[in-house]
Amino acid sequence: MLVATDSAKELAKALIVENSIPASSAEDALHISIAAVQGIDFLLTWNFKHINNANMRDKITQVVNHLNFRSPILCSPEELINER
Repeated sequence: MLVATDSAKELAKALIVENSIPASSAEDALHISIAAVQGIDFLLTWNFKHINNANMRDKITQVVNHLNFRSPILCSPEELINER
């Protein structure tokens, strides 16, 4: 079970302050932050508006990395599937 630590909450605030995630989508920022702080490799989502969006991913990754966390790979379940 992953929890919203103080570090995750601070990272979520930074994502909003840096306009990586809109303030109206604070829960999205927290989802990303919890995954980053906990060292999760992938964050699977169907949220193409604020999380898995080509225009937002780079901004999100830059903020997360700047604060010395490793950004999870943001993708849909379909993108993660590796069929051979």
